[in-house]
Amino acid sequence: MLPGLPTPAGEVQLRTCQARRVSESVGTDLSATLRRIERAAGALATASVARMDDTLPWFRDLPADQRSWVMVVAQAGARSLVQWLRSDGGPHEGTQEVSDEVFATAPQALARSITLQQTVALIKVTIDVVEEQVDDLAAPGEAAQLREAVLRYSREIAFAAARVYARAAESRGSWDARLQALLVDALLRGDSPDVLASRAAALGWTDAPPVAVAVGPSPGGEVAAVLHTVYRQARRVGVEVIGGVHGDRLVIVLGGAADPVAATAELLSAFGDGPVVVGPSVPSLDEATESARAALAGYRAAPA
Repeated sequence: MLPGLPTPAGEVQLRTCQARRVSESVGTDLSATLRRIERAAGALATASVARMDDTLPWFRDLPADQRSWVMVVAQAGARSLVQWLRSDGGPHEGTQEVSDEVFATAPQALARSITLQQTVALIKVTIDVVEEQVDDLAAPGEAAQLREAVLRYSREIAFAAARVYARAAESRGSWDARLQALLVDALLRGDSPDVLASRAAALGWTDAPPVAVAVGPSPGGEVAAVLHTVYRQARRVGVEVIGGVHGDRLVIVLGGAADPVAATAELLSAFGDGPVVVGPSVPSLDEATESARAALAGYRAAPA
């Protein structure tokens, strides 16, 4: 070992101390850098959108209004980075709220037209643009701190995007469950074809003939979990379904099944214990009330 060089143990300790100093320096005063980022927010957003246009083919196909909203979100992201840095970029109580506000600037329709995977791609492009300009954005001596802070912020903003899409999915799932329950009620009451058609259209139902209704016992538990099982199995079978829990009964509308009885047999695990009755096939959902009445009558008579 040459004089003046650290021993292996001392080298590890030295690197640990250096890493600790770098990590702690992220929370130091970056007021000069923050002012630079605030002034460059518009330019960063413009450069990010231009990069998206160059590297993401699907982004070029978006309507002009949605592209403009992406620009607004990118500008909000730059402002949120400043706010996050002012809070030391740490796990403070307001960190999550600041990050979520980035996406609150855009309408909910944008989340329905841009998938989570596409949103992650947009975030990555924006972070890449910011990282490339760290040396210009950072005040003298603060480039390393800013670069590490941007990396940590990218993690926070990715989690924020996941939270936004998770809440949207939960809300959409609850709304779809209510619509399906209303459609099932309309079928069992024998409402007019216009009512059935309007509620089915709101659910995105593809009227694939023939259509049949199956009635059986509900397995119990959360309605959303019951319907999730129905849809998962229906995708495997390759049929269109709308389901709803009506009291202690599970009612399923099947579309596009050449043999509704055989298709229902593939879905039996979604029902509870007891008889499952399939009504006769009808040409379309408009006439599904007849199938529902027959299936319900058979279900009531089955115990006898």
